[in-house]
Amino acid sequence: MKANSEAPVLKALAPIVHGFEAASLGEIEKVRAVDLEIAVIFGGPAKTDDEIAGAIGYRVSLLHVESLHELQRIEYIAGQLQTVVPILLRVNLRGPLSAAQLQMAGVPTQFGIDEVRVAEAIRLARRLPHVDLQGFHFHSMSNNLDAAGHVRFVDLCIRKSQEWASEFRLPLSYLNAGGGIGVNYQDVEQQFDWDAFTSGLDRMIREQEMLAGMMEPARMGAVSQDQGLPAGSLLFECGRYLTAACGYYAAEVVDIKQNHGKQFAVVRGGSHHFRLPAAWKQSHPFTVVPVEEWHYPFPRPELRDSAITVAGELCTPNDVLARDVFVPRVRIGDVILFRYAGAYGWSISHHDFLSHPHPEHIFLE
Repeated sequence: MKANSEAPVLKALAPIVHGFEAASLGEIEKVRAVDLEIAVIFGGPAKTDDEIAGAIGYRVSLLHVESLHELQRIEYIAGQLQTVVPILLRVNLRGPLSAAQLQMAGVPTQFGIDEVRVAEAIRLARRLPHVDLQGFHFHSMSNNLDAAGHVRFVDLCIRKSQEWASEFRLPLSYLNAGGGIGVNYQDVEQQFDWDAFTSGLDRMIREQEMLAGMMEPARMGAVSQDQGLPAGSLLFECGRYLTAACGYYAAEVVDIKQNHGKQFAVVRGGSHHFRLPAAWKQSHPFTVVPVEEWHYPFPRPELRDSAITVAGELCTPNDVLARDVFVPRVRIGDVILFRYAGAYGWSISHHDFLSHPHPEHIFLE
C-alpha cells in the first residue's frame, strides 16, 4: 500500500489481488474503508501499542514481527485482548542477495530480526500462548530489475525457511518473499522480465517440491478459511510493479533559463508533488506535451535540440525531477508529462512544504 494508497486504486485492485500489505494503522483503516473482508498483512519497524491493538481489532491476516521485543509486546497485547495473533517473523538475511536500488537486508538496517537470532525468536514464539507462528517474512530489497537474481533470492528464502522448519519441527503456512520487483525508470522499454521470473520460479519450486514438503495440510485449511489468504502460500508484495505504470504526473513549464551553461525548464510543481526522482537522485522519464495557447503580448521563450534539467518551484536546489535530458523542443506553457509516476510519487511527497497548492488528482477507469 505504501506505493499508492489512494482509494480508487485500492478499489480497482481489490478484486484481483489476494490482499493488501499495510505499514501503519492508517493504511489498515484505508483498506477497511474499501473492503471489510479482504486479507491484510501488517508490517513496519516501529509499531506502537495502539497500532498492534488496532491491527488485531481490524482482523489482520498476518502480523510481521520485527524484533524479539516487539514479539513480547504483541504477546502482551494479544493476552489482554484474549486472542491469538497469527504472525510471521521478519528476517534480516545475511545474504548473499541480489543487487537492488535499496537494500533492507544483507546490510545493517533497522528492519527485521538478524538472521543469527532467528532461532532465538522461534524458541520464544513457540513458548508464547497468544501468538501463532505461521512462517517467515523476507522483505529484503526494493526495485530489483534482475529477474534471475530474484528467483535466486526466493530460493534462498525457501531454503532458510526449510532449515528452520526442520530444526524446530515448525509447520509453515506462509513464506512472504516481500517486495523488490522493480521498475526500470532509466530505460522504460527494458522492464523487469516477468515471464522469465515466473518460469524460473516455477522450475525452482518444482525442483524443491517445497509446497508439498514443508506445509501441513490440516493446519493450512483452517488458516485459509479464517484469514482469507490461500493456505500454503508463497506471498509477494508487488506494490510498485502493480501501480507504477498506471500513473502520470503533469506539470506546466513556467520558466526557461540558463545558469552556468545549463538549461533549465522550471515547472509549476516539483518534489512536493512527486518526490521519487529527488529521493533516488535519478532522472525520471518524461515527454513534452505541446500546448499552443500563448496569452502574453511578447515572444514565447523556447529551447530547441537542448539538454534540459527539469526543476520544480520549491526554494531548494534539490527540487529536480530530471537532469540533462535531451529534448527536441520545449516552450514556456508546454506540459512536462512524467511516466511511471503511479508508485511512490504523491504517496511519499512532502505535500505542504512551502504551502503550495496540492495538484489535481484525476482517476481514469
